Amino acid sequence: MKKMFLMASLIFAANLCSAQFLAITTINMPEDNAEWEMSNITDNIGIGYIFTDDFVAGLVKNGEEYDLWGRYHFSNCYAVVQAPTEEATDNLMFGVGYSFKAWKDLYIDPSYMTSNKEDSKGEFKLGISYRF
Repeated sequence: MKKMFLMASLIFAANLCSAQFLAITTINMPEDNAEWEMSNITDNIGIGYIFTDDFVAGLVKNGEEYDLWGRYHFSNCYAVVQAPTEEATDNLMFGVGYSFKAWKDLYIDPSYMTSNKEDSKGEFKLGISYRF
């Protein structure tokens, strides 16, 4: 049993050491007549683990709560799903986006997100991501 635990620990550590991560944020426009603040950038900050070249999953801050999110990349485009940790199926958001490589591993990510609610209107979002 000790050997199995040691082997599983080594495999997990090797995966973690060679892992790539993706840091993301969405830029929120200030309300009417409000000034730009740092919270416009940090309100929706998150991190994801890159499982394969095509699939990323992680956590993103959504106000005071954290949501689970996932991306599936195909070429420079991606499909994204975001769900809160509570009542996920009722508040599921999904969308599509495109990644522009700005500099080395820094990307500009415009996207269009909508909810699964009947009266939901889609929303254009602008994000920044960094692979490390």
